[in-house]
Amino acid sequence: MISLYRFLTFFLFPIFLIIIYLRRLINKEDKIRYKEKLTINESNFPKNKKIFWIHAASIGETNSVIPFIQELNNNHKDIFVLFTSTTLSSSELIKKKKLIQSNFRHRFFPLDNQFLVKKFLSYWKPNLIIFIDSEVWPNYLLEISKRRIPLILLNGRITMKTFKRWKLFPNLSKELFGLYDLCLSSSKESENNLKSLGAKNVKFIGNLKFCPSVKVENNNNNLTYLFKDFFIWCAASTHPGEEEIILKTHDLLKKRGIKLVTIIIPRHIKRSKEILTNCKNLDLNSQVVNNYDEISKNSEILIINSIGEITKYFYNCKSVFMGKSFSKKLIKVGGQNPIEPAKCGCKIYHGPYVSNFKEIYDFLNKKEIAYKINNETELSENLIRDFKNNLSTNEKNIEELNNYGEKILTLTTKEILKLQNEI
Repeated sequence: MISLYRFLTFFLFPIFLIIIYLRRLINKEDKIRYKEKLTINESNFPKNKKIFWIHAASIGETNSVIPFIQELNNNHKDIFVLFTSTTLSSSELIKKKKLIQSNFRHRFFPLDNQFLVKKFLSYWKPNLIIFIDSEVWPNYLLEISKRRIPLILLNGRITMKTFKRWKLFPNLSKELFGLYDLCLSSSKESENNLKSLGAKNVKFIGNLKFCPSVKVENNNNNLTYLFKDFFIWCAASTHPGEEEIILKTHDLLKKRGIKLVTIIIPRHIKRSKEILTNCKNLDLNSQVVNNYDEISKNSEILIINSIGEITKYFYNCKSVFMGKSFSKKLIKVGGQNPIEPAKCGCKIYHGPYVSNFKEIYDFLNKKEIAYKINNETELSENLIRDFKNNLSTNEKNIEELNNYGEKILTLTTKEILKLQNEI
């Protein structure tokens, strides 16, 4: 199986080149740095420090590991962090964090091709390697093991769907997952699944997604001031079909005489124009909001078309609906991460399909931070109740969740540094 994989990654390499170049033409790759995925760009970095290479695929995984990177960046000056990611959005997020460049460098993840793998590892010579979530790249893992570099799977996440796929290849899964020296899982379910797949030294400390601190601050378009007599609520990370439910909810609240502003933050902002068209077809005063746009007082639907600005809107909303949870078609992959609005002190609503973040939702449900609803009628009734009760930011929840996240970060850092010192 490994031999076949290696043959395919070698044989198909020219096709991957073409795909990446085409993605560059449609702005899905960095127009200059896309070459980092295809070759090893030289970069100045200190040769007298330990090098920790951390890899996260996309924006969600990147956001979860940023607190750990910041901890190393600020408090462990003898460690240089090489951080790789795959997507353009993750690189944009990293830029906003303004990490200390003498201790940090970002690069795009080179393709899992044997030649590139060897060249990459030989150039950077990492002392420790950390893959985030469910990143399993056979050529990398085997070469890392061959060079005896300590390897960690951090916030390891193996859903039942992924677990069942890996179980079709028991020998392969045992060989690959057994190469990790330490696996810190994101949940008890993932801990059990990793052990069954052949991983060793598996521990569950807590989900790293609880660690990012949420900086809740005001902004130039202070919605609370602009719409001081309105009820403002938000639907975040919405997927196709869910906006229709949100707009029905908006209409139900209007019919009950509630003056309101509904904020829609689609999971993929390229859909903003499509949502705007749907709003106009319903004669709703709507506006697509880009970074630093002035918000019109006449807008009743705001469609957010920017990345990394979400907390600005959670700041003004006490009630939030989290998307990818209403569509039965997504029952096996349903749910979006609700921790950010929870850390803003918001009350969270979600549909019945949240399997992707089941343990997080169970945790928040038990603490009465998140609530399951089944349709727009239930959602509208709950929002009416929030409006009548003049729901306010829950400062107690913010403090509790921040303390919980700090504890996870402290224990995680301790485990990783302990392994690095032992090997």
